[in-house]
Amino acid sequence: MNKIALGCVADDFTGATDLANNLVRGGMRVVQTIGVPAGPLDEAADCVVVALKSRTIPAADAVAQSLQALKWLQAQGATQIYFKYCSTFDSTPAGNIGPVTEALMDALGTDFTIACPAFPDNGRTVFKGYLFVGDEMLHESGMRNHPLTPMQDSNLVRVLQGQTQRKVGLIDYRSVARGATGIGERIAQLRQQGVRMAIVDATSNEELVAAGPAWAKLPLLTAGSGIAIGLPQNFGLKAGDASAAQLPPARGLRAIVSGSCSVATNGQVKNFLEAGGEGFAIDPLALASGADLIAQALAWAKPRVAKGPVLVYATAQPESVKAAQAKLGVERAGALVELALAGIARGLVQQGVGQLVVAGGETSGSCVQALGISRLRIGPQIAPGVPWCHAKPEVAPEGLHIALKSGNFGGPDFFTEAFTQLARA
Repeated sequence: MNKIALGCVADDFTGATDLANNLVRGGMRVVQTIGVPAGPLDEAADCVVVALKSRTIPAADAVAQSLQALKWLQAQGATQIYFKYCSTFDSTPAGNIGPVTEALMDALGTDFTIACPAFPDNGRTVFKGYLFVGDEMLHESGMRNHPLTPMQDSNLVRVLQGQTQRKVGLIDYRSVARGATGIGERIAQLRQQGVRMAIVDATSNEELVAAGPAWAKLPLLTAGSGIAIGLPQNFGLKAGDASAAQLPPARGLRAIVSGSCSVATNGQVKNFLEAGGEGFAIDPLALASGADLIAQALAWAKPRVAKGPVLVYATAQPESVKAAQAKLGVERAGALVELALAGIARGLVQQGVGQLVVAGGETSGSCVQALGISRLRIGPQIAPGVPWCHAKPEVAPEGLHIALKSGNFGGPDFFTEAFTQLARA
């Protein structure tokens, strides 16, 4: 059996590739599975990231799925577990970050863990326990309008304490500035005070790398993807190993499917269309009225995709999203859109698309499942947090290059840049 060093549980599919991307950059060979595999790992890897779709499901279900993933990872030899959530700490007052963390701590028999969503490469920093998105505090950023997990408090100690029975503390910037030694001393202090979970300040990559050795002996880490850049060194691996990110040559037509309504993705859709790209908009109200937008979108795409990348999108401004939700309900509006986009993604691949960009965590989860993807090999980075991946789904056994982009990630020209980079690889 192939044994791994690090086992990761991610609460959504884009978050999983985000984490895997940073580990690959550090020299780790990483496999991402879609859900918990039925059998043992059958290829060489240093790490496996099990991608769940558990961020917004009921907390009890998220706990059950995460514990199942933990059991499988332990069976593959993982000596440390990493629970990965969004760099904007996406959750509700009921969880799921706190409940899943508690369940994993109980299963691993550990009395202390950290929580650090910082990802400086994408502007997510933590200072004095407060999360910033760029220069804005979390509750003042676009996340305050998130349709499923609106974040209206930037104090992560307070947010996490509301989701857990264990006492939550802070490893602040002064301890972090002293590297692993300072962090180790602060952990000892917090343990004496009865603290069992600690938010970690981090404002730069340099701090995250320097902190890496401090996490080596913790059975469980919980974080965004940022702290991953400091972990490979703990397993004797070094950054710069190009073979860790090598994928097969690109083939096939190019397409984008976008369901995220984040500020960043709205900008990317606008940039693509204004640059002359062709797009087909998905209207949830039309879907609810019975319009077959899957067939319409695929018929629209068929003559166009041979000429260049096409975009099918449900991305919209917050006021439009709220209007649809008001008429259909939040769950129904989301489910209609995700089902349609997943069917379109499958149809596009069946039409010959071999290079597919998917924007949005929920959209990525739906598309990956519709395509029958069970495993991804992680390749080179397109933008911080977003790598190209390679899979052999049931609808494209010859292989598919796919990028799963978190809604908030990437620059304005991300869609175009993704295909340009893959052509150069």
